[in-house]
Amino acid sequence: MASLKSIAEYGPDFQNRIVASLLIDKDFLINVFDDLDINDFNNDSHKWIISEIIKYYKIYHTTPSIEALKVELKKIPNDVLKISIKEKLRELYILSEEGDLTFFQNEFQDFIVNEGIKRALLKSVDLLKAGDYDSIKGLIKDAIQKGEPKNIGHDYKLDIETRYRGDSRNPIPFPWTAFNNITQGGYGEGDLVLIFGNPKGGKSWVTIAMACEALKLGYNIVFYALELGETYVGKRFDACLTGIPVDKVDNHRDKVEEILAKIPGKLVIKEYPPKRASLGTIESHIGQLDFEPDAIFIDYLDLLSNRKSRSERKDDIDDVYTDAKGLAKELKKPIISPSQANRSGADKAILESTHIAGSFDKIMIGDIVISLSRGRIDRLEGTGRWHFMGNRYGKDGCTFYSPKIDTSMGYFEIDDEEMDEEELNSVSKSTKEDMASTEKKFLKDKFFELGMG
Repeated sequence: MASLKSIAEYGPDFQNRIVASLLIDKDFLINVFDDLDINDFNNDSHKWIISEIIKYYKIYHTTPSIEALKVELKKIPNDVLKISIKEKLRELYILSEEGDLTFFQNEFQDFIVNEGIKRALLKSVDLLKAGDYDSIKGLIKDAIQKGEPKNIGHDYKLDIETRYRGDSRNPIPFPWTAFNNITQGGYGEGDLVLIFGNPKGGKSWVTIAMACEALKLGYNIVFYALELGETYVGKRFDACLTGIPVDKVDNHRDKVEEILAKIPGKLVIKEYPPKRASLGTIESHIGQLDFEPDAIFIDYLDLLSNRKSRSERKDDIDDVYTDAKGLAKELKKPIISPSQANRSGADKAILESTHIAGSFDKIMIGDIVISLSRGRIDRLEGTGRWHFMGNRYGKDGCTFYSPKIDTSMGYFEIDDEEMDEEELNSVSKSTKEDMASTEKKFLKDKFFELGMG
């Protein structure tokens, strides 16, 4: 596709999207930084913003924070220009949240490459007359390389601002303070978050509670259902958001619509049959959405098919989890999924890594790995325990108590303080006693069933 002759010819909408990209996308800024010229843009607000981006990048080697721009904005003596820039910044940040900037970034980089080639060819005329072919090769090579990625990685000294800025991970908060306190604010870009639990213990409801919290905060969510139907999952969201049990929510449509009208985030629920979809299917579906999701929920990863053919089921599942982490990093979005504990975890007060179904690799590949353990008494009393098996962003090995759990509406109350050794020992003892009582009852029932009593 041929480029236009100047940035101005692309029009104001194109220029808006380029400046929006410069504000939020460090990789794009690095790639085009050497060729940025504020005179290519004909809007005074664009010129000021780009000038500030350039100044900030030279010092901090990243895109400017909105707080830094606000400080510089106050220094502008011209009130009319100040208001114009303020409105333009608001417009650009809204535009950046809509996504769909890749095409415009590619077009802008093509424009830079083509302009570089034009200049190289013009300079080559005199070099050609002089027979200086090596210099011609160098000019053409430099021009073509302008379109190649320039981000070499995290420069330890230059990128200190990136490391310590609050938005480096852009975490989405959990609904529970205790979890946010030990994960640096929640789950963020490229994270794989795994929620382990026993069958029918409420782990899928946990992901719905997390997604509902994100929706209420204005994040956009895509939720993939491989076990339940789309409409029923939708009703689970209705129950969680309204606090009405899922088996009664049909009678409260007016309340559901009232609540949904106030939810700023967008949600799409997509159903696939178990083992009929792969991560490739999901990636393709994400590309079809008319919005860019902030988080991807998959209920659950074990029910996806492996794109590679492996003889062992364990290897298949390992590949799916590894590929899921790769997709999360590639998309720069968190992926959240529940997963099963094995039979050995059925009688445990705390679900630990040895109680995970399948491969230990699941724990290794996950960034935040949490288990929810609920025995028979827990289910009767509506309680449970949460254990951090893995946490790349803080403390792990800690356990939190839930004094109230209601899986009819996805409600989980979690204590802010972690359980101490005495509490854990007490829970473990009562769990063993409960299991012993359950086993005695089972044997007694069997004894009378066989007519031996």
